[in-house]
Amino acid sequence: MKNEVVLSASKVKRRKKLRKIVKLALLFILLLLLIIYIVVGLIYNNGNFTILLDKNLYLDRGIIIYDDPDYKVFRTELQAKALDFLDNISYKWLPNDLDTSQNGSHNGENYVAYTFYIENMGKDMSDYWSEIEIDSVFKNVDEAIRIRVYKNGNQVTYAKMSKSGTPEKETELFKTDTLVALDHVENFSPGDINKYTVVIWLEGSDPECTDNILGGQIKLHMAFNSEFVEK
Repeated sequence: MKNEVVLSASKVKRRKKLRKIVKLALLFILLLLLIIYIVVGLIYNNGNFTILLDKNLYLDRGIIIYDDPDYKVFRTELQAKALDFLDNISYKWLPNDLDTSQNGSHNGENYVAYTFYIENMGKDMSDYWSEIEIDSVFKNVDEAIRIRVYKNGNQVTYAKMSKSGTPEKETELFKTDTLVALDHVENFSPGDINKYTVVIWLEGSDPECTDNILGGQIKLHMAFNSEFVEK
């Protein structure tokens, strides 16, 4: 009888210890999920597309970026408004006046559009590099994404290489898997202004635009730097 009592007490202790371990494990998992949620939220709550200016371009060369010609102040970042949902569309459905209709964010149904300017307000001729990079991708959305850049009225649409190994119709290839576009602007004189409009959408005619990318996300930025450093 005495041995049975000791054995029962030992079982109770083991059960209590096991419950504590399970509770701690569940708490750890919940905290881990919370951290992941916060990190992902910080990444994507900032929108789909951001424009960044190298401080050296402003401090050393007097170059600024802005999305309102009547409000020219020094900022190192411009933020396009995000879309809660992005369904696939055809490039044929995009308005013809995307680069002339509005400044700042002017998103439409299932596309992101943002118009802004870079100006040399310094005293000397300068140059700069512009780079569009993909920061993060979920569910291979980049396989069907299109990024169109208007620069002073001239447009180029960028896309990844198709699965068949040929460029997508009426597009230029991404420079790398994460570097979408690269441009070197030289002889940017005092008073010169370059106008940009960036449009982002999912191309429905792309063979990679399938149900497999439903729920996917993408985040990009366009950086204006004083020099290009190959990564």
